[in-house]
Amino acid sequence: MLNELYILPVLLFSVIIHEISHGYAALRLGDPTARDMGRLTLNPVPHIDLLGSIIVPLSSLLIAGHILIAWAKPVPVNPMNFSNGRRDDVVVSAVGPISNLIMAIGCAMITILLLKIQPLIGDAAAASPFFVFLFKMFYGGIYLNVILGVFNLVPIPPLDGSHVLGAFLPMEAAETYSRIGFAGIFLILILMRIPAFSALFNSAIDFFYAPLYQLVVSFA
Repeated sequence: MLNELYILPVLLFSVIIHEISHGYAALRLGDPTARDMGRLTLNPVPHIDLLGSIIVPLSSLLIAGHILIAWAKPVPVNPMNFSNGRRDDVVVSAVGPISNLIMAIGCAMITILLLKIQPLIGDAAAASPFFVFLFKMFYGGIYLNVILGVFNLVPIPPLDGSHVLGAFLPMEAAETYSRIGFAGIFLILILMRIPAFSALFNSAIDFFYAPLYQLVVSFA
């Protein structure tokens, strides 16, 4: 279990950036709600969700030996402030998963940088627990952020992908669909046990992860 602790800092940072991205996009589109409530900050305290940021990840770490899922407190968004409600809602929703995919690229770049630095400082790096921790954290952050990005694109409430799908539904149907809310998580867990859905999900992960993995390996 202790070997998995390296992922906690990058996990917390990743879910916070995900939420800040939503809030900043909303601000650019005319909704200052997240800014006015102090949510456009890297300070983790306003973003921590007791269940999703602490209880669920630690429980999965204790029970399964690795973190299965985590989330930060969603940033508040008021679509009434948008000039084009449905279009702007899609933009605000989409930037969250996109931010995770960008962070996956960033983690890959930092991992490559660490691989380039290691030969320069030789055995000191190999013997340094801090260097090993950094390497494992950023290397693990590649896959972690790809999973977060792909998972949030699943078009089932309350995930970001549901807002994208909702933009293509009639207004009344979209509002009814959104009322599934957090209960949709249980539907997703059921779908994950269906081979066809699981295979599609894993294929999407491989689509984004494989090029980054190959890029890092080419510098190893």
